[in-house]
Amino acid sequence: MSERRVWTVEIAFTEDENRTRADAVLSTGARQVSGWGRARRSPDDPDIPAIGEELAAARALSELAHHLVHEAATAIEDFEGHPVLLSV
Repeated sequence: MSERRVWTVEIAFTEDENRTRADAVLSTGARQVSGWGRARRSPDDPDIPAIGEELAAARALSELAHHLVHEAATAIEDFEGHPVLLSV
């Protein structure tokens, strides 16, 4: 059986007025990859912080995912010696 590896993601939120920012940091043990996202509440919307946190977190995780795909593509290009196109 192969060795089990665990990656962890920590998401920290900061809020001011009608904006929520999420910073996501993936720790692999050997390195860290990060992404961030923002959500803005319209003045007409109800004040429900969890909604802004969910949206900001989703955007931060999406950016983090794109960073991982880019790193994987770069590693494959270095090995193969030609450009590759990967998508999420």
